[in-house]
Amino acid sequence: MSIPTKTAPATSPTLVATAAPAAGLPQIEDPQKVAPKDARALGALFFEQLHILKEGTPEYQYARNTLIEMNLSLVHFAARRFRNRGGGEMEDIVQVGTVGLIKAIDRFELSREVEFTSFAIPYIVGEIKRFFRDSTWSVHVPRRLQELRVTLAKAKEDLAGRLHRDPTVPELATHLDLSEDQIVEGFIAANGYNASSLDLPIGSDDNSAVAVTYGDVKGDLDPAIELVEDLHALAPLLEELDDRDREIVAMRFGKEMTQAQIGENLGLSQMHVSRLLNRLLTKLRADMLTQH
Repeated sequence: MSIPTKTAPATSPTLVATAAPAAGLPQIEDPQKVAPKDARALGALFFEQLHILKEGTPEYQYARNTLIEMNLSLVHFAARRFRNRGGGEMEDIVQVGTVGLIKAIDRFELSREVEFTSFAIPYIVGEIKRFFRDSTWSVHVPRRLQELRVTLAKAKEDLAGRLHRDPTVPELATHLDLSEDQIVEGFIAANGYNASSLDLPIGSDDNSAVAVTYGDVKGDLDPAIELVEDLHALAPLLEELDDRDREIVAMRFGKEMTQAQIGENLGLSQMHVSRLLNRLLTKLRADMLTQH
């Protein structure tokens, strides 16, 4: 069974390098047993051909599938970091990690001048973390609020033991050195950890023929919510950039200036601006993946 082109599978398929190598590509009987000293050169050769071959052809599939199998050890390496974490079997973790590997292979370019392993690990780890996030939280909330929920639970238990009653919001805010708004936000976010059925009737008259359920009154999905989440995750990463890098990003995506205009503004060549943008975008993408 071959890998579907571009579209990442929900679960990891059987990875088999097809027996139709393109001209210039070696036939590898067992890509997972390629010696480390040969893997780098072979990987560069296959990536080079992957961007030349026509997508969907048997030759393209052979190059892509071989790269996946050659790099499955990265998935197992990353998965071992999560083996003692609840919420998923190792097989499931490897499957979702493989999806991250496939995404990395489809997006990698040799012109990035970075090792594929360094490029792929954030994709693999990010996919695994997303799996744990989605399999333990009924509703997605930012990582900051997930951590705040745990902190609040511990603080609430600690204060309840001292006060012999549930602590108030002001008491929790003082104990954790946070604002009351932050405490309330944490409690609201905690509601996303567990979910009730949408078929549950609203009110107490469960047997009524005209009972209204939560599903009847639920809101529509906001199509812009993913953009809001991405911008929320991107904001602190932009603050970590130095002034020049932040200005380049602002000019390119805020003012929609061309690379030539940016170079003229900063006294740099267009080629230099292109390299800087490529480095910045690669770093921001990788940081966003690991943050999620």
